[in-house]
Amino acid sequence: MAALAGRRVADVGKLSTILLFLPPALLLFTLFVVLPVGEAAWYSGFNWNGFGKPTNWIGLDNYRFVFDNRAFGTAFKNNLLIIAVSLVIQLPLALSLAIILADRFRGSVALRMVFFLPYILAEIATGLIFSFVYDGDYGLLAAIYKGFGAEAPHLLASPQTAFAAILVVVVWKYFGFHMMLFIAALQTIDRSMLEAARTDGASRWQSLRYVVIPALAPTIRLSVFFAIVGSLQLFDLVMPLTRGGPSDSSHTMVSFLYTFGITRMRVGFGSAVGVILFLICVVFAFTYKRWIMRDE
Repeated sequence: MAALAGRRVADVGKLSTILLFLPPALLLFTLFVVLPVGEAAWYSGFNWNGFGKPTNWIGLDNYRFVFDNRAFGTAFKNNLLIIAVSLVIQLPLALSLAIILADRFRGSVALRMVFFLPYILAEIATGLIFSFVYDGDYGLLAAIYKGFGAEAPHLLASPQTAFAAILVVVVWKYFGFHMMLFIAALQTIDRSMLEAARTDGASRWQSLRYVVIPALAPTIRLSVFFAIVGSLQLFDLVMPLTRGGPSDSSHTMVSFLYTFGITRMRVGFGSAVGVILFLICVVFAFTYKRWIMRDE
């Protein structure tokens, strides 16, 4: 009877907690997620410039216009390229540096801060700094080329090199965040496991492969999730560097939405892009959680 009474008290406590915290959370979620997305979905059915009341209903035509737009196809490919670079270059670089800097040695904390500082820097400030670095006439790149007696290229002015220059900034800006995640996870690994592996004759590579990496698996999955979602939402770095140019070659889906939907006053068209981007993010998040992070 005592156990049953204790269980009832616990159930009442859980119910009280739910009733206390769930309504405010649902209210905030409705106000800042459900209603804006629903409003965007409604506006996407109109040919509307944002002034007055939308009246020119065109159904799903805005979605057809989006998929027929060559610049949107380029933006979508660019987002996929950011994801690929993040997974193939950025995360392995972050993991490698984390393994090196996880052990405490003289200067390790200072090195961690040096590598983490780019993440602290605001995206707009980073874009402005690198727009100067890449300047082919007066920037740092120009000074390096002039030191070798050569003429510096204008990377941000060429459709062939503009987005590659942005990718370099993306890696530089965000790898420190993932590095700190990995360092935090490495410091939670039971040292006795590593000592046992070394006692059994395991090499450093074998200890890394069979002990460290499996122990880091949950953090790696989380880091991959952050990298992909962040790549889909990249905007602040693109605008100060290229504004999506030249010739719409460096747009991401968000900068495409801003340029074609907001600055050109095609609110219905931009709303359609926003709905598409929202659906991509939601489908990815639920799929990733269901199949990759289902045990976490």
